[in-house]
Amino acid sequence: MIVAKTVQEVRAQAARWKREGHTVGLVPTMGYLHEGHASLVDKARSMCGKVVASDFVNPTQFGPNEDLEAYPRDFDQDCALLEEHGCDLVFYPSVEEMYAPDAATYVEILSDMPKQLCGRTRPIHFRGVCTVVSKLFNIVQPDFAFFGQKDAQQLAIIRRMVRELSYGIEIVACPIVREADGLAKSSRNTYLSPEERQAALVLSRAVFRGQELAASGLRSPRELLDAMTALIQAEPLARIDYVSAVDGVTMMPAQELREGVLVAMAVYIGKTRLIDNFIVGGADA
Repeated sequence: MIVAKTVQEVRAQAARWKREGHTVGLVPTMGYLHEGHASLVDKARSMCGKVVASDFVNPTQFGPNEDLEAYPRDFDQDCALLEEHGCDLVFYPSVEEMYAPDAATYVEILSDMPKQLCGRTRPIHFRGVCTVVSKLFNIVQPDFAFFGQKDAQQLAIIRRMVRELSYGIEIVACPIVREADGLAKSSRNTYLSPEERQAALVLSRAVFRGQELAASGLRSPRELLDAMTALIQAEPLARIDYVSAVDGVTMMPAQELREGVLVAMAVYIGKTRLIDNFIVGGADA
């Protein structure tokens, strides 16, 4: 596996592969990889001749009081996982390589879409996400890019960005990967104490309860959200940021629990903010 630290290296290698007739898949990550990321690489491996992963903790998507400095990092572990799953190149740039000191150019969707769900309390987050993903797309020029369904709002926003900026890249969504007890895999799970780790199961329990209610024929978003909220509030260590039902494409509030509606949540367990979701009528989360 090639480890590249500069834009020039990645651009040259990806262009070489394209000239040789390979399709190129991109798996953007912020590192501290787990089985969820591995599933993205596996999917990319199954669809593409060459697979590139980025390993970059992007500062522009963190707000002033968020966990940028504390965000977990282990590049050696990341490389071992990526190589095991058949990644051909990992892009591991410095902040200085990705952003000039006077950088003032951002990619942003100027609609209400990024202001919903996570955007309510993280107002600059999706501007940072769109900017760094746009840069990665320009550097790698992939045919396919792979994202996890756990970050459902991010996935919808990137799809819109790709469509409206005419990137010509196919975005592939990959299912949520869970621990054996149901907790969605996340790099932030490492922040949890043993007691908090147990309390965090309330998120997946709420997801599974919501799926049951939706499958039973319930059509009222309010009733479903009330049931999920009550379940979460019964856990003393949990503090809800949001529990919402939105259109899976536009992210705007849903009026009915029809197929394709996204039911998503962000919940603090202690100081750690975790997310989870499911799609009404979709595959199991």
